[in-house]
Amino acid sequence: MKETTIRVNANKKKSRINPEIYGHFSEHLGRCIYNGLYVGEDSSIPNSGGVRKDVIEALKNIKIPVLRWPGGCFADEYHWKDGIGEKSARKKMINTNWGHVVEDNSFGTHEFMELCEELGCQPYVAGNMGSGTVQELAEWVEYMTFDGVSPMAELRRKNGREKPWKLKYLGIGNESWGCGGNMRPEYYSDLYKQYQSFCKNFSGNELYKVACGPNADDYNWTEVVMKNLNEYHTKAISLHYYTIPSGNWNAKGSATGFTDEEYYATVSKTLYMDELVTKHGEIMDKYDPEKKIGLIVDEWGCWYDVEEGTNPGFLYQQNTMRDAIVAAENLNIFNAHSDRVVMANLAQAVNVLQSVILTEGDKMLLTPTYHVFDLYKEHQGAELLESECDSFEVGTEEYKAPAISQSVSADSSGNILITASNCSLSDSVRVKVMLDGFSPADVKGRILCAAAGEFNSFDCPDKVKPADFGSAVIEGGSVVFEMPPCSVVSLKALK
Repeated sequence: MKETTIRVNANKKKSRINPEIYGHFSEHLGRCIYNGLYVGEDSSIPNSGGVRKDVIEALKNIKIPVLRWPGGCFADEYHWKDGIGEKSARKKMINTNWGHVVEDNSFGTHEFMELCEELGCQPYVAGNMGSGTVQELAEWVEYMTFDGVSPMAELRRKNGREKPWKLKYLGIGNESWGCGGNMRPEYYSDLYKQYQSFCKNFSGNELYKVACGPNADDYNWTEVVMKNLNEYHTKAISLHYYTIPSGNWNAKGSATGFTDEEYYATVSKTLYMDELVTKHGEIMDKYDPEKKIGLIVDEWGCWYDVEEGTNPGFLYQQNTMRDAIVAAENLNIFNAHSDRVVMANLAQAVNVLQSVILTEGDKMLLTPTYHVFDLYKEHQGAELLESECDSFEVGTEEYKAPAISQSVSADSSGNILITASNCSLSDSVRVKVMLDGFSPADVKGRILCAAAGEFNSFDCPDKVKPADFGSAVIEGGSVVFEMPPCSVVSLKALK
């Protein structure tokens, strides 16, 4: 058995892990909203305001901190006034980005904001800059947040909501370098400043405005935007990066049928996120050394070929233990960069891409990725501790990665949470966690472990799920445990 050591300095708190790093994304795409989150008030499926109760409870369980909506590419074709008022009178439109299906706008502003209230999470609204107007976005903010006398506030009251909502996160444009308008960063920066100027703070609500950042490794976009914007214009810029095993958008690879080579390619490519966050962060540091502007990775996750027999525009894919490893690796990266990364949103919450929940009729299942969010949820709001791992590498000649990836944080009670993933397909690893400045009295844990290609189906929804992990022991003040191949472990060292 191979061995590795994780060294932790419990006296060195680096940064707070913002809960929003564990955020999610819901777009009007495929069955994410309709027949996923939302089934309508008249559905026989138990619902609250049309939203499935089982989905609500599942998202509450992982302490969902923030939910992004309505897109994605859909956001820059979405006109919010079409989604308010009596549902039978709402305008219908064609969803040109995702399958050319009819969008009936039955899930709109009221339904989304009420869902966030039910979940107890922050709403993150992506505003239409691509095909909308300054006035349209300004009025949407007023409609949602103003408590006084105005045309938009009166319209909201007419539609059944007396008091305004609280809206913190407002994205101004989505992928403006691509589907959101094919803009140059110079043009986007000027347009962004115009739009944000008219998005006002009403009735004690303070907007946290998010500018469109780069596509993957477009470092010039970050350079130009950071040069032209400052903390008075924006609180954060976004970053999008998807893990595609083949590296080919036209033939991405199967979600379930993959070789060992393709598995390690996936892990290797997802670790590119660390380089992206580091290099974009270095550019941001030039213009914002005090880190007043955050980095938000508001679209991330695995993107495979759609499941056979499904609409190509619906982006429905299965979710295996490989995806659980990818989720753990990315959350460890975001935690490690929590001095700059203030939010991340997995794409997407239900039935689309690397979702945490799949539904089929009245059935619902939790994916392996969901279980990683469950194992990691206690990092939310904790203090990142300095840690390093001397892991050996695994993989193939072309694709290599450290076997062990980790995050270590301290909660408000002084306990230490250790999360680790073992991406090796063949090696069990004896891990020794040396805790400098902390003497554990006890240790408790859970483990998620399965063959890389295993997944949960509606016929077998609990094939991959966490189990209690009782093999971690305290030896000479260190926590020692054995990680099987392809596993994720969460441990709490109690003071």
